[in-house]
Formats: sequence, structure tokens, C-alpha cells
Amino acid sequence: MKRFHVHVSVDDLAKSTRFYTAVFGVGPSVEKSDYAKWMLEDPRINFAISNRGGRPGVNHLGLQVDSPGELAELRAQVARAEIAAEDEPAAECCYARSDKYWIEDPQGVAWETFHTLGDIPMFGKDHSVPTAQTAASTCCTPKPSETAARKCCA
Repeated sequence: MKRFHVHVSVDDLAKSTRFYTAVFGVGPSVEKSDYAKWMLEDPRINFAISNRGGRPGVNHLGLQVDSPGELAELRAQVARAEIAAEDEPAAECCYARSDKYWIEDPQGVAWETFHTLGDIPMFGKDHSVPTAQTAASTCCTPKPSETAARKCCA
């Protein structure tokens, strides 16, 4: 089963945590000094916020899957559609280790599809080349790719 994922960059983590706790009616399931995440069942969503230096607003969208098989099925689906993807096996990001891949929609919005393997004690490893969107911290967004042409959606 898939879970929709939204990650929002925020200016004031404490203020945003209070706001989303009120909106969802429950506190975060993960709360760190720079990050909070709600794993909600109704609606089924993985909603995360962080103040890691990215431009405020939607950082990326995605799908969290329950198994490696589901991840492989969705990865094959984008490959058949000739959508360029960046694979990241055993990626360490947002206090979790995950197998994942990234794509971009025609507007340039990053989409992450991932299967979580376990928790880690740190936010994660940043990419070596920051994107314009996440210049201060690029853990949760892939570096830009010149091969990102999307034949199916252009």
C-alpha cells in the first residue's frame, strides 16, 4: 500500500509544528530540533517539515511504499514511460535509511518514491552539489541532472 508524502521547508519549526499539530489533531511521530514528521492513517500521508535552509514552501512530494517489490514496480513503471530517474539505494535522509528514486514533474517539482529500511540518528548525508531550491541542505532533494528530459510528459 502506498502512502502520499509531502515535505515542506519552513522558517520557524516550532510555530509550524504547533500549526500542523492543530490541523492534524495529533503531534508529530518524529520530532527533532530541525525536523518533524507526522505518519497519519487518515488521510494516509507521511507529512514532514524541516528548517534546514531550503526555500520555504513545498520541498518535494512523493510516495512511500511498504515493500521492495512495490518500489521496483513503480520504478519499472517510470522507466517504461521513459521518465529520467535518479536511483538512491540505501540513502540516508530525514532520520531514515531508504531505498529510493527521484523524478521531476514537468514543472520541476521533485518527486521521491521510497521504501524505508530503518531509522538513523542524524538528518542525513547531503549531496555534494546543491540545487537552487535547497542550497543550504540538499539531503532531501536530488542534484540537478542534464539527462532529466521526460519524453512521456514533454
